Amino acid sequence: MFRTVGQKSTIRSGTRADRRRYTSVLSGDARMPAAVPSQDARAKVSSTRSGRVAQLKIDVPLLLVVITLLIFGLIMVYSASYDYSLSWYKNPTAIFTRQVIWLAIGIVVALALTFIDYHLWQRFAVYALGATIILLLVVLFVNEVLNGATRTIYGGSVQPSELAKAVTVIYLSVWLYAKQKQLNHISFGLIPLAVILGILGGLIIIQPDLSATVTVILLGGLMFFLAGGDLRQIGLLLVVMLLVGWVVVQVSPTGSQRIADYLAGIKDPTQSSYHVRRAFEAFVKGGWFGVGLGRAETKMTGLPVPPTDSIFAVVGEETGVFGALALVGLYITLLWRGLTISRRAPDQMGALLAAGLSLWIAWEAFVNMAVMVSLLPFAGNALPLISAGGSNLIVTMAAIGTLMNISRQSEKQKEENGRLFHAVVNLRGRDRRRSVSGAGRAPSATSRRTGQSSR
Repeated sequence: MFRTVGQKSTIRSGTRADRRRYTSVLSGDARMPAAVPSQDARAKVSSTRSGRVAQLKIDVPLLLVVITLLIFGLIMVYSASYDYSLSWYKNPTAIFTRQVIWLAIGIVVALALTFIDYHLWQRFAVYALGATIILLLVVLFVNEVLNGATRTIYGGSVQPSELAKAVTVIYLSVWLYAKQKQLNHISFGLIPLAVILGILGGLIIIQPDLSATVTVILLGGLMFFLAGGDLRQIGLLLVVMLLVGWVVVQVSPTGSQRIADYLAGIKDPTQSSYHVRRAFEAFVKGGWFGVGLGRAETKMTGLPVPPTDSIFAVVGEETGVFGALALVGLYITLLWRGLTISRRAPDQMGALLAAGLSLWIAWEAFVNMAVMVSLLPFAGNALPLISAGGSNLIVTMAAIGTLMNISRQSEKQKEENGRLFHAVVNLRGRDRRRSVSGAGRAPSATSRRTGQSSR
């Protein structure tokens, strides 16, 4: 603090109370002037007004992507299901109405999981896995046949294989986090992992649901890799997966037929399966810019299950190549934000959970879209957040809520670390100001008392 000569003379010629007040300000004992806290208060108010969304401590780009996908999904479900719903349920809006109800439930689930600490899964992961196994067994006993497969319960409304995909990621995140120091031992790493995936995959493949089985096993291997599993064990797991897959394809009539149709379609697109040929027809009619929302023809002339498995073909016909590419871009953005949340997660469990859930959603979207353009053998995967169906929508919304919670926990930890850092800096600065008297500094009250007593 610099003072003019006039200020020095004024202080020296003032009363003892003035000098005491002056020296207390210099030593830091007096309160700061009222103007300083008012400036801080104005800065806080300004930052609060400009960053109210940021105070939610959620990933805003991810939220915007999810909202866009949900709104677009409702539009496409209404368009794709109108004729299909009329022919099956005698009500043109039956499927759309059910989708809105499922979405409302999914939003409630996502909000709840956004504000519930994801570390609670450490307590309930085993119970979730047990409940999933029980539901998969119930599917076999109920024996509800839908589209040639036994996959659902409760009137075709609940599909436990969708739950099994998310539970696989959750349970393995908890398990791998707890066993991270023992993963390189085959008895603690590969063998228990194979047992877990074998039970889930075996119950799903009996239904049969080949695509869900592949997804569960793939997610298990990917999670093991992300957790830092031994590369030799991962290579052995891949070999076993390929062998088991080959056996399943040879034994299963559905699997062998799909592989045969896929290979024939690669050689000649006109020899692809009926489903893929009708999807090609939809994309050709859509062209670059599409025929317009609600104006697709293939959904009314034999395109199989347009509101669910084939909804991407309806998107291609009504919005064209540009609309389809925009949808692909949204899923890429969702994956990017999920992996960003994983990278910033407070611990390895959060990192595994965020990476696994975001990769699962992206994989489901990739399979659904790739099948429609004959890049992969046919699989019955739903298009996340777009396709009609309650099980997939609710489970996906639960995954989104978990991602949001991991993002919140990351921001809270960053905020706490920042407060601790500033507290240490302020403490050191305060000590530094009080520790040594600077040159030209007025003597403190203690030194004056000492000097007066000596005199």
